[in-house]
Amino acid sequence: MRNDPQVIDLVTRAGTGERSAWDALVERYSPLIWSICRRCQLDRADAEDVGQAVWLHLVEQVGNLRDPAALPGWLATTTQRECYRVLHGRCRLADGQVPDAENLPDKWIVTAEDELLMAERHAALREALMDLPANCQQLLALLTTDPPTPYAEISARLGIPVGSIGPNRSRCLDRLRRHPAIAALIDAGAAELPGLGGAT
Repeated sequence: MRNDPQVIDLVTRAGTGERSAWDALVERYSPLIWSICRRCQLDRADAEDVGQAVWLHLVEQVGNLRDPAALPGWLATTTQRECYRVLHGRCRLADGQVPDAENLPDKWIVTAEDELLMAERHAALREALMDLPANCQQLLALLTTDPPTPYAEISARLGIPVGSIGPNRSRCLDRLRRHPAIAALIDAGAAELPGLGGAT
């Protein structure tokens, strides 16, 4: 994954016990944990148990992480292990070993990598969207509704002519693509703008 300075900063600050850094990490990576639990078909109660266990492991290990930028991968692997434990009755494997990345099913590893990439994309997109001006945030939100919001309604809600919606969308998307968080993903060939891809 990309070497995200924001993740490094959050992990470093969380390691000193800074509450706001912990809150930011939980907000950013809880969807990753939940998505892995969902792919493993855990029910809500088991997924909550897994999530609590993963965050508790991080509290215990945050000071020992050699590479803070590797946190997303660490969270994905730890979540896989916890899911594996739950799916096998929270007991040890037949040989007495705790599951690790080497003895997890291949389909879980691939899925976790996909989930990790998706979580990184979503975190970058959230960060970039929050930095856009309010009028761009509103316009892009209306353009990505399901079912689609008619242009006449967008025009009425935002007080802009229908003919200016397309050009405004292009300007907002250009700003979004130039944001450092999105630019880093685009450079890595990993970014798509959900519901907006190909819009010009």
